[in-house]
Amino acid sequence: MSREMLLLVDALAREKNVSRDIVFDALEQALASATKKRTNDDADVRVEINRETGEHEAFRRWLVVADDAVENPEQQMGLLQARQQIPDIALDDYIEEGLEPVDFGRIGAQAAKQVILQKIRDAEREQILSDFLERKEFLVNGTVKRMERGNAIIEAGRVEASLPRDQMIPKENLRPGDRVRAWLMKIDRQARGPQIILSRTAPEFIMKLFELEVPEIEDGLLEIKAAARDPGMRAKIAVKSNDPRIDPIGTCVGMRGSRVTAVTNELSGERVDIILWSADPAQFVIGALAPAEVQSIVVDEEKHAMDVVVDEANLAIAIGRGGQNVRLASELTGWTINLMTTEQSRERSESEHAAIRSLFVEKLDVDAEVADILIDEGFSTLEEVAYVPLAEMLEIEAFDEATVNELRDRARNVLLTEAIVDEEQLGKVAEDLLSLEDMDEALAARLARHDITTRDMLADLAIDELTEMTGMDSERAKALIVKARAHWFVAED
Repeated sequence: MSREMLLLVDALAREKNVSRDIVFDALEQALASATKKRTNDDADVRVEINRETGEHEAFRRWLVVADDAVENPEQQMGLLQARQQIPDIALDDYIEEGLEPVDFGRIGAQAAKQVILQKIRDAEREQILSDFLERKEFLVNGTVKRMERGNAIIEAGRVEASLPRDQMIPKENLRPGDRVRAWLMKIDRQARGPQIILSRTAPEFIMKLFELEVPEIEDGLLEIKAAARDPGMRAKIAVKSNDPRIDPIGTCVGMRGSRVTAVTNELSGERVDIILWSADPAQFVIGALAPAEVQSIVVDEEKHAMDVVVDEANLAIAIGRGGQNVRLASELTGWTINLMTTEQSRERSESEHAAIRSLFVEKLDVDAEVADILIDEGFSTLEEVAYVPLAEMLEIEAFDEATVNELRDRARNVLLTEAIVDEEQLGKVAEDLLSLEDMDEALAARLARHDITTRDMLADLAIDELTEMTGMDSERAKALIVKARAHWFVAED
């Protein structure tokens, strides 16, 4: 048996182009599986084959666990019992007991053969996959081998890859025999079929296609910084030149549009807008909204959003068909873009101005004229009035030093009073509201002023009620209410 085993290992290793260790491991698993069936199917059996002689030994073993953690006595042993056999044994060690060699017979040999062949097939597939990945071919060229439930199975050399239906360009009709180019999206090593998953809709695909068509990108003279796509319809890419002598947009377009046309043809006619990348987010957003012309832009760093003003004639262009242009611009830049007309911007500005004026008049006990001066100088909160450096406030021509100090004192007194009130209000707030995700003490105190002190009370609110109470935007209010209601549905389930 031992000599035959060594000959078998050598033959399989050569035939399947895998290492002898892989075959030995497979054989040990097969023998262990067959041994278990002759002893106890629930036992943990280990088989060890001597790599030189081919002789093998079998052991039944138990994992040493804490005495109160024994869940399966067939495979586990408590520490106290284990130390009766080996005094210095530790947790997570194994107690082993030798087993007599058994006659596997025809059925056992057949089972062993199946385990060995499966193990070798797995090793072969892993080796082929590793060889493929080592070549770093993220852009895969292949042929459609067959269609399975709408997904295309692509043959690329020695490997098979899957192009799922949802990763194909809409209206694309692939058939067996068609040549296909796609982006290597991910590797799924748990999959029973093809482990390489491809995509023709990913933004990375269009970036790689331009890299193929534009040698300057591979040379490092140009960079594609970002891409956004509505697959098969329209795409935007942001390009940057690392050489001031090179026009990045013209270079990507190519002579008479040859380069961009080659990419468009590969993407089933997808129209590509090439945008000049900018380190200035506002300038980048303005470029990304092309061909619309932007009148003004306001950046909100905290919300990572921009209010973009365009005239009536450009509004439809900026939005695009079905919101396509603004959506792609937002994806490309990573900023939330709020489009509005000049009239809408003016109305919004007036509304915000009136709200801040009302705050200053009420809290600082000043007239509208003083409030408007503060607003015109860029002040919008009591905290800014109270804590902006004194030197900056003294630069306001309309105020003398006494007025500045009086305004700062009033603002600080109001904030101190509100902090004391908030502290008192927090005493009324239930723990289930305070512990809610995205809830903080300041927000909880504001809710308590309106007698909202429990999670269920918050969950009962409408979105407009919450925005009116707290001043937060409707998106955040909606998200907070959804989180507050989540436990209702868990309870129902």
